[in-house]
Amino acid sequence: MSVNLTLLTVMGALYACGIYLLLERSLTRVLLGLMLLANATNLLILATGGYAGLAPLFSKDTPAGDYSDPLPQALILTSIVISFAVTAFMLGIIYRTWVLARQDEIQDDAEDRRVAETPSFDAEDDAVIPAETSEFPLVSAAGSDDVVLAGARLMPAADAAAEEQPGSQNLDAGPDGGTT
Repeated sequence: MSVNLTLLTVMGALYACGIYLLLERSLTRVLLGLMLLANATNLLILATGGYAGLAPLFSKDTPAGDYSDPLPQALILTSIVISFAVTAFMLGIIYRTWVLARQDEIQDDAEDRRVAETPSFDAEDDAVIPAETSEFPLVSAAGSDDVVLAGARLMPAADAAAEEQPGSQNLDAGPDGGTT
């Protein structure tokens, strides 16, 4: 299979222009970029489809290698329908933005700037020792602060608190290998 260099050059130019237009802040340019990307993708599917052959209608006299593959044509048709739907949706968004704001460019709002300036560290989520989130709180046994009832057994409060931490090695193995 030989590759048509002209088709590949046009496809590359369409992809490059489409990606450039997608990075603009104008909704109309974004729409044009999406349309160029859809057309470049159609050319890509057409180029991968191979040579044109006979119609894919069965005949006993024709060998199987002489037929053309109908799958790329079906994929291109599907791509055209999807790109039409995306274009119609974007036109609706562009129209609505023009009616409400009388501008085509997307501006950063105050909330976007605030979110961009906040640090990524969250004191609660990124803490070394996680907060107590157990739904089974530790209960002191008989008014003693040193011993707590954890599960079905009494144990020192420090050991019970250590069991709540990730990677706790505070359990004793029983005779059958489990914990006691």
